Amino acid sequence: MDTLSASVSARDLRTELSAIVGRVAYGHERIGLTRNGKLAAVVIGVDDLELLERLEDAQDLLAYRAARAADDGGRVSLDELTSELGE
Repeated sequence: MDTLSASVSARDLRTELSAIVGRVAYGHERIGLTRNGKLAAVVIGVDDLELLERLEDAQDLLAYRAARAADDGGRVSLDELTSELGE
């Protein structure tokens, strides 16, 4: 990931947690956490999380609008569905 400022192992996280939280919160860094040498998680600040949530909301809205536009208005009752599934 090109946007990570640094990475730290899960083992080192225990001793460096306070410093990492400070770097993320005040330095706006993104710090990768590795486990067995592979990226396992990323510590991000509140601003990044809020941006991610706004992006997810926008994506959900686009999917809803697409589904609504594709809706032909036909409906199937629960009884019809159950019968069709053979239950």
